[in-house]
Amino acid sequence: MKNSILKHPRLSLVLAGMLTVTGLIAGCGTTAKPGTDTASTPAPQAQAAQPAAESASKDFTLYVAESFDKALAKSFEEKTKIKVNIVHIATGDLIAKIQAERNNPHWDVAWFDGATSMQSLNKQGLLLKDWSPANVSNYTSLGKELIPSDRAFFPTHVTAAAAIAYNTNAVKKEQAPKDWSDLLKPEFKNSVAMNDPSVSGPTYPFVAGMLQQLGEAKGKQFFQDLKANGLKTFPKNPNTLQSLLTGATKAIMIQDTAILNSKTKGDPVEIVYPASGVPMLYGTIAVSPKSSRMDAAKQFVEYVLSPEAQKQMVDPKVGEADSYYLPIIQGVEMSPQRPTQEVKWLNVDVIKGSEAENELKKWFHDSIVQ
Repeated sequence: MKNSILKHPRLSLVLAGMLTVTGLIAGCGTTAKPGTDTASTPAPQAQAAQPAAESASKDFTLYVAESFDKALAKSFEEKTKIKVNIVHIATGDLIAKIQAERNNPHWDVAWFDGATSMQSLNKQGLLLKDWSPANVSNYTSLGKELIPSDRAFFPTHVTAAAAIAYNTNAVKKEQAPKDWSDLLKPEFKNSVAMNDPSVSGPTYPFVAGMLQQLGEAKGKQFFQDLKANGLKTFPKNPNTLQSLLTGATKAIMIQDTAILNSKTKGDPVEIVYPASGVPMLYGTIAVSPKSSRMDAAKQFVEYVLSPEAQKQMVDPKVGEADSYYLPIIQGVEMSPQRPTQEVKWLNVDVIKGSEAENELKKWFHDSIVQ
């Protein structure tokens, strides 16, 4: 995997052919300025995907756990005259539904946050491989790093699986945590909370990322030390965030988009991206290998990766909290509410993370939650 210190990137042009990109690179950090791309060669100006004038398919089915679905489906339908049959469902239920339909899939495109879960579906042979969108060159260098070598799925946007939020009424700025280890200090005893990775989709990549960054033994010890310091666990973002707002906790570790959404509403919260590294969570989109409406499905993936669609996605009126993400399509500016500070991103190894998911979730439940 690669640790990258990045701000928000810009865009490049539609590539009319197929392009193989190798992702999931392990290594050291790189730095990018806001609105720049770290690729070594200059990229041409990006364009929106241009779907074919006529499609053999007049509709397709989208299994989705993203807030952008209705707005993008509407604009895609207007552009292509292809109807999008939306099945909006929670990520865990979506994955279970795809697995249950393995012999007779009712979906054509799947779109949700969590590359480790998408890789699990890929390992089961449930995703179309070795296909690249025509506009794959739209990606920033960070986006290109996230594409798996078999091209079974494609990243759509990046968030932090977890950042630190603190209550500004309870913690002075000079006392605010700057890194994960600061939450082990006596002043945060019985005052820190996070989500349960067995329930919260974004939290598993956070836990896996910490074990990857610190090493398995030290990573597990970190969470055990948090528990010894009085760590509280809640099911999902809203529950954990509520504990912060009510004063039950002073600091929490949850997905950054939820923190930014709360701050935008005027809640007394501030966000901290720990200096040692922030595990990444990114949206992923894939096509069913058994789709009978493959042409329409591929057109929609290309549309999602276009500047035209992404500029809708960064609008909170379209995506609500989900819109406060880091764009990985060149030429798309992130929401003004997202901090412009440098972030040291930790790209979680999706293959190892997928293989260890069940075991690690069980360990966390048995050792930390209980």
